[in-house]
Amino acid sequence: MTAAWTATVLTIFPEMFPGPLGHSLAGKALREGLWRLETVDIRAFARDKHRSVDDAPFGGGPGMVMRPDIVDAAVAGAQGPGPLIYLSPRGRPLDEARVRALAAGPGVRLLCGRFEGVDERVIEARAMEEICLGDFVLSGGEPAAIVLIDACVRLLPGVVGDAGALAEESFARGLLEYPHYTRPQSWQGRTVPEVLLSGHHEEIRRWREAQAEAATRQRRPDLWEQYCARHGRAGS
Repeated sequence: MTAAWTATVLTIFPEMFPGPLGHSLAGKALREGLWRLETVDIRAFARDKHRSVDDAPFGGGPGMVMRPDIVDAAVAGAQGPGPLIYLSPRGRPLDEARVRALAAGPGVRLLCGRFEGVDERVIEARAMEEICLGDFVLSGGEPAAIVLIDACVRLLPGVVGDAGALAEESFARGLLEYPHYTRPQSWQGRTVPEVLLSGHHEEIRRWREAQAEAATRQRRPDLWEQYCARHGRAGS
């Protein structure tokens, strides 16, 4: 039997997990054994009675830095499969393509930084991949780890009931998703677009495609330019 996709999280706050990952689709899949979650307490590898994992930075400056020897020992103790990823504001932005690649593998090992970050030497020595969620800073890597894991888990076989729904979501085809409507048909003077009530599947498909393109062009011109380049269209 193939081993379940496994997320191994290295953190000084293992009690933060599973957190939101214990609920909804991810939580149900976790209980059903469709994926596994392991945590490694970095403080368990500290060498003093205070379980210290950080020290003052060379060269001065504010804050503290996570020590390379302790982080390295924690990485060595993390037995999970998959690439070793350091969640860092300096990293490459996470996108759908990377999420799909990670979900297709055996799992991920995620290092959650704290304080001012991790000593550069252990990042280099362990050839860590650095990933960020966007151009902003969090108080630690744990929330980012939860986001990355959730994005991967929902792509695993059997997690989402209707797997076909994944093909029409934002970013799946390089476009943002089209708008959705449900009952009541009229709400606060706003009505559902007539085409969605027509029962004409091809017209609905074309309308949704046009809406997805319009939303992408207006809200994410960067994605729109990439989409147009892939399909040989003029980006206007």
